[in-house]
Amino acid sequence: CSACGVVSSRRAHLRLCLERLKGMVPLGPDAGRHTTLSLLTRAKLHIKRLEDSDRKAVHQIEQLQREQRHLKRQLEKLGIERIRMDSIGSSVSSEHSDSDRGETLCPGTKQNWLGR
Repeated sequence: CSACGVVSSRRAHLRLCLERLKGMVPLGPDAGRHTTLSLLTRAKLHIKRLEDSDRKAVHQIEQLQREQRHLKRQLEKLGIERIRMDSIGSSVSSEHSDSDRGETLCPGTKQNWLGR
C-alpha cells in the first residue's frame, strides 16, 4: 500500500524533526521523557525568551549609539574650544616682544630665564 509508505515516511520525518528540536530547546531538570505537546510548548517559550532578549539587545545598541553620538559631539565641541583657547593663548604670548622675554630675570639671580 503506497499510502501507508507515505504516512510512515511523514511520521519518521516528524520524529526526526522533534529530535532536532529537543537538541535546540533547553529541556530543564525533568529532561526525561517529554510529550510532543510539552516539547512544542517549551520551544514556544524558548522562542519568546529569545525574542525578548533580542529586543533588549537592539534597544541597548540603539541607546549606546545615541550615547556615542552625544559623546562625539561633546568631543568635537571640546576640540573647537581647545583650538580657540590655543589661539587666544598664542595671541596673548605674541603681545610680549622678544626682548622682553629674553631679559626676564630668574628670581634672586642676575641671569635671565635663558641662562644669559
